Amino acid sequence: MSNLVSSDRSGPQRLYYDRPAASWLEALPLGNGRIGAMCHGGIGNDRIALNDETLWSGGPETARLLSTPLGATGADAVQAVRDALRAGDVRRAHELAGGFHSGYSQAYLPAGDLLLEIRVAGSTPTAGEVTQYRRELDLDAAVATTAYEIGGVAVRQEVFVSAPDGVLVQRLTASEPVLALTCRLTSQLPSQSQAIEDGLGLTLQAPADVAPPHRDVPEPIRYSDGDDRGMAAAIALRARTDGEVRAEESGLVVDGATEVTLVLATATGYDGPFTVPTRTGAECLAGADGIVRAALEREYGDLLADHQTDHRRLFRRASLELSGSAERSELPTDVRVAQAADDPALAALIFNYGRYLMIASSRPGGLPTNLQGIWNDILRPPWSSNFTININTEMNYWPAETTNLSECHEPLLRYIEQLAEAGRRTARERYGCGGWTAHHNADAWCWTNPVEGDPRWSNWPMAGAWLVRHLWDHYEFTGDAEFLGRSWPVLRGAAEFCLDWLVEMPDGSLGTAPSTSPENDYIAADGQPASVTESSTMDIALISDLFRRVEQAAEVLDVVDPLVGELSTARKRLPDPSIGAQGQLQEWAADLPEEDPHHRHMSHLVGVHPGDAITPDSTPSLAVAALRTLDLRGDEATGWSLAWKICLRARLRDAAAAHRLIQAFLSPADDSARGRPGSGAGVYPNLFCAHPPFQIDGNFGATAGIAEMLLQSHTGEIELLPALPAEWPSGRVTGLRARNGITVDIAWTSQGIEAVLTADRDTERVVRHGDDRVLVRLTAGIGQRMSSALTAGQDEEVSWPR
Repeated sequence: MSNLVSSDRSGPQRLYYDRPAASWLEALPLGNGRIGAMCHGGIGNDRIALNDETLWSGGPETARLLSTPLGATGADAVQAVRDALRAGDVRRAHELAGGFHSGYSQAYLPAGDLLLEIRVAGSTPTAGEVTQYRRELDLDAAVATTAYEIGGVAVRQEVFVSAPDGVLVQRLTASEPVLALTCRLTSQLPSQSQAIEDGLGLTLQAPADVAPPHRDVPEPIRYSDGDDRGMAAAIALRARTDGEVRAEESGLVVDGATEVTLVLATATGYDGPFTVPTRTGAECLAGADGIVRAALEREYGDLLADHQTDHRRLFRRASLELSGSAERSELPTDVRVAQAADDPALAALIFNYGRYLMIASSRPGGLPTNLQGIWNDILRPPWSSNFTININTEMNYWPAETTNLSECHEPLLRYIEQLAEAGRRTARERYGCGGWTAHHNADAWCWTNPVEGDPRWSNWPMAGAWLVRHLWDHYEFTGDAEFLGRSWPVLRGAAEFCLDWLVEMPDGSLGTAPSTSPENDYIAADGQPASVTESSTMDIALISDLFRRVEQAAEVLDVVDPLVGELSTARKRLPDPSIGAQGQLQEWAADLPEEDPHHRHMSHLVGVHPGDAITPDSTPSLAVAALRTLDLRGDEATGWSLAWKICLRARLRDAAAAHRLIQAFLSPADDSARGRPGSGAGVYPNLFCAHPPFQIDGNFGATAGIAEMLLQSHTGEIELLPALPAEWPSGRVTGLRARNGITVDIAWTSQGIEAVLTADRDTERVVRHGDDRVLVRLTAGIGQRMSSALTAGQDEEVSWPR
């Protein structure tokens, strides 16, 4: 087996189709972290839908105008809710809790479309006239291609979005000088087009306010010329060709070409969450056009080479290969999904696709990925395409460290620092607490208030406690103590808020009040659904984990702070999770009946994943209760919930259930389904995850879940293949990361398992496979090979006891 891990990379990793995209959810995603593009691969008429990650509605002034609370706030208001709960009056508590609410977060906007009318030999080709059509996305090259033949002329289109050059590049070629096209830039936003030499410019105006689709307001999309005016933005496009090119009122026209290279860039007025955008549309266009002109000075081959080098530097760090049907692998991707068959190679593709999407949508210096990554073509998108921080944003980054994309984690880590700055005011003014807090929605302007709506989602001030876990995870995987030192004030601030938020309960323990379990209701004593209560399981789990991480961080940093001692004392007074009458892990402090027993949120299992307080070895009774909870909830769920359940089942070593959930995840999505929420979940033809509708967190969560099935390190041990299903009898994964800076490659067949561990620094770790364990000494930079049939020894291959 010794050649399996070290052998060459697996074969091509591609999404492939035999027809153009009929809709946005069939188009292929490209991105460089800043510019997002959805390529349709049209024949005579083509569309590339464009996004800029910084193009949002509103601004700091809009956020201020929307932040007026609906009722009483401050410490006295919090106490009034607590008094109502203590008196058993949950209806009064619900009413009072609504007083903390205000407004809503803003929306992530589509920038526009690049529309192409393509002519070959003087006519516009149609689908019936072309042969050998093929459209694909090469994940390793990060290039979308379309190719076909018409009348003996071979036509090919290549599109990529370059991070090094900051541009989208589209190259069209024909085997004869008969290629012509007209390019247009359009937008759903108020816009103005203009010719710029051999190119086009489009200036845009963003709204001052966009209400979420679920809000019924008189003016859902509002523009303003006042202080709350939305930002300006622009798109610039230029062409280089061996034919003739001219900019006309109708668009950019190219004639008589064998080759056309289009280069496009975007720019906005965004200058960070706390700065009012002031750049004009003209200034944005000048900035975008400068980027385009610089790129056009370079040869196409050089642009492509630098793009691929940059992308592969990240993408090739990790890869998964699972054996599957060669015949099925040759089918178009949408056909493979439609077959809904057991397709291990498709599971491997969705793993690799999740890593591709993260590289395309999250690069250092940018904003975090939102509910749709960086791809959205709806002016008033579902849930505002915002940062939903009661699960979805966190899930977006679950694979960042485990699948070797630590740099891609940076946008979220930096954003958390900004959110903490805004959240200090929210903690003080809404609740009379120190530290900082945030709730279930956020946006480019760092919205941290509880939004106007039902308390079951709005009254949840635990986002800070959950988000800062990402700061600790980044440290734990990388060992970057300097980063941890910079993160200390943010970690400390989140803990300070939670310490102030805790209240002594009648039994002497500490708890939270008011408290909700995100987006779920229980049945109250009056027989009606209710959400506001005391000490939800998720609250206590998050606070306990946060206090423990802050204590650990203080020890690593040698920080002397009286708060750390207070946290340690308080943590000992937090109650343990409770097991209910059905053998399940309780969602609330009392064993309350759930309004929706199959609810999509698994909030009370946060201690299983992404936390580590509940494991089969350290807390076996709680682990069994967690499995019982999953059984009671059932498999059917929204796409992202399926992904979370994969992670949970993997952590609980339930390989068969994890595999079953992957099968459900890879089923065809159906937006027309009219059952309970999530009944149409699955994946769209382009493998985007369906809530439904599209949410990208499921893609990232599925990648993270598959990684957890193959490698875990949260207990201190490095466990190989902890939840490997029988349906994956052989495979190979490279580049997974274990905590403490260790890269792990694993290959397995029916004959055994082989692994190579490479540490960033000298260390000793216990490596586990099944019930077998061995202590391994690792030398920095030197791969330690292990197999199931060799003796142990430093600098030798290591085996597990037989």
